[in-house]
Amino acid sequence: MVRTYEEAVSWIHGRLRLGMKPGLKRMEWMMEKLGHPERRVRAVHIGGTNGKGSTVAYLRSILQAAGYSVGTFTSPYVEQFNERISINGEPISDQEIVELVRVIQPLADELEQTEFGGPTEFEVITAMMLYYFGKQNIQDIVLIEVGLGGRLDSTNIIYPLVSVITNVSYDHMNILGDTLDQIAAEKAGIIKSGIPLVTAVNEPEAWDVIAKTAAERKAKTYRLGVDFTVSDRQATVEGEQFSLVTPFAEYRDLRIQMPGAHQVENAAVAVMAAELLRLGYSFLIDPEHIADGLATAAWPGRFERVSDSPLIILDGAHNEAGIRSLVETVRAHYPDKRVHVLFAALTDKPLERMIQLLDELAHTITFTTFDFPRAAAAEQLADLSSHPQKAVTGDWIGWIGEKKKQMGSDELMLITGSLYFISEVRKRLKK
Repeated sequence: MVRTYEEAVSWIHGRLRLGMKPGLKRMEWMMEKLGHPERRVRAVHIGGTNGKGSTVAYLRSILQAAGYSVGTFTSPYVEQFNERISINGEPISDQEIVELVRVIQPLADELEQTEFGGPTEFEVITAMMLYYFGKQNIQDIVLIEVGLGGRLDSTNIIYPLVSVITNVSYDHMNILGDTLDQIAAEKAGIIKSGIPLVTAVNEPEAWDVIAKTAAERKAKTYRLGVDFTVSDRQATVEGEQFSLVTPFAEYRDLRIQMPGAHQVENAAVAVMAAELLRLGYSFLIDPEHIADGLATAAWPGRFERVSDSPLIILDGAHNEAGIRSLVETVRAHYPDKRVHVLFAALTDKPLERMIQLLDELAHTITFTTFDFPRAAAAEQLADLSSHPQKAVTGDWIGWIGEKKKQMGSDELMLITGSLYFISEVRKRLKK
């Protein structure tokens, strides 16, 4: 039995040896043993390729502005492991992590002896979260982010009040499939019978799958650009400003801190989900709660300006769609800056397409690696670049320090790639 926080986290991370094992049998087994805590969790289930974390942040902020206590389950963490399970943006305590592991560890040992095999790291953390919010600390609402895909993701054990699919694009193709309709079918797996769906999916191939699944399950669908629409979007010094019309209300001049057209989409999806909670489940959410919640929402590692002089931005753009949005956002907000890119990524990403997009943006581009099992070698990344001013470094800490000394007011340092890498960089820069 674990005694300390360090032992608890070490045990959880030790489950990584089991890799990924898609399926819900182990979760169903654990929920049965725990007395079905998932049935007591009032949840919004948020899936999609990109924008899940930001959408969680916007919706949480709106609900908090309305006076509700909001649990969240997100991944990966940026600063500390505990933030994966949070209340009103505050990670649960070290002691609570220890207590949750003490509940789940004996079950994991017992499950290991069955035909299903032992639970993975993500299954263990999901079970901890559902036990915490279902038995130990029940919240007004819990926002649960899908880990991978949807259909066979361990979070899909829940029956939510509202389902959200932010978008569908290419990522984790070795697991989810290599066509948009295959990926969409996995994402659509979170759609539940009779439960309303909010989505920003716009690719026809993916939308056809989402729409067909929703129709089969009689899930009323609210689609961005069709059922609710954004207008008058403009970049501001602080972020973005836009107006929004839904089937139920009209909002003028909403403001968000996180820059980019994609963040406006995420914010619009969060507003639509909040409206469904208001109309379908009697959540008392007023227009000022919407405006205040959006204006104050923030999410670390997403186009985060960590220094003004010199200008340094961190962004965990870890797939092609993410990089594309990042490039568009830099061009919209900093059209006159010379951009110095530092990039590190995992090997299971569409690296060639990602690097091509960064090549087009960068004045210089430097590739590095970091201490993570699937991290690509810096040389491997550099080989995919055709940039005339590309470089490789094994010491990204030293590189950042030197580049900061050299930069002028017309330059921008953009550090991007894997969220795991961004987490490491952010911790170092915050020190």
